[in-house]
Amino acid sequence: MSFVSRGFTGRRRSGPPGRLPPGQYDTGDAFPVLSAGPVPRRHLDAWDFAVRGEIDDPLTWSWPQFRRLPHVDITADIHCVTSWSKFDTHWSGVSVDTLLSDVETAAEYVVAFCDGGYTTNLPLEDVLDGKAWVVDTYDGQPLPPEHGGPARLLVPHLYFWKSAKWVRGLKLTLTDEPGFWENFGYHNYGDPWKQQRYAGD
Repeated sequence: MSFVSRGFTGRRRSGPPGRLPPGQYDTGDAFPVLSAGPVPRRHLDAWDFAVRGEIDDPLTWSWPQFRRLPHVDITADIHCVTSWSKFDTHWSGVSVDTLLSDVETAAEYVVAFCDGGYTTNLPLEDVLDGKAWVVDTYDGQPLPPEHGGPARLLVPHLYFWKSAKWVRGLKLTLTDEPGFWENFGYHNYGDPWKQQRYAGD
């Protein structure tokens, strides 16, 4: 991952009252694209999603199997660490609760791993109870590669780098394992309402 692409368009707006975290601006209709490295492109025949780590039997779904899992519609505000926010975004995907419904584990953390080598870490409790999804649709269309397609993690209550693009699975861990940006000085948790952008915030 040798470069970061930036795609900022539109003018800054103040956002709906009570929904814009401090230090953020409303990007309006724009959906900026930021990526660490080139956009990975994988044929769906070679795509799968895995749950592994602190479980007895790892789980894997092919793309057709994943598409047959129960999907739900999600409307969420998203907030990027680079200060833009986008309101009422529309997604469809599989709840992490569904993916882990048959899993027994002593793990307290999860690492999302992705095509391109990207990882990000989260407390397990932050992806359960309707807080996170693996989404494959945006605005009623297949999720485009530049926004993380064919599937990305969606964790809208945290800064958007935690919603890992091109996600391929979740590794359940007993201890916290900082991911890509966390190892480069980003905050380990990333609450936009507390402006947890960088280590020490």
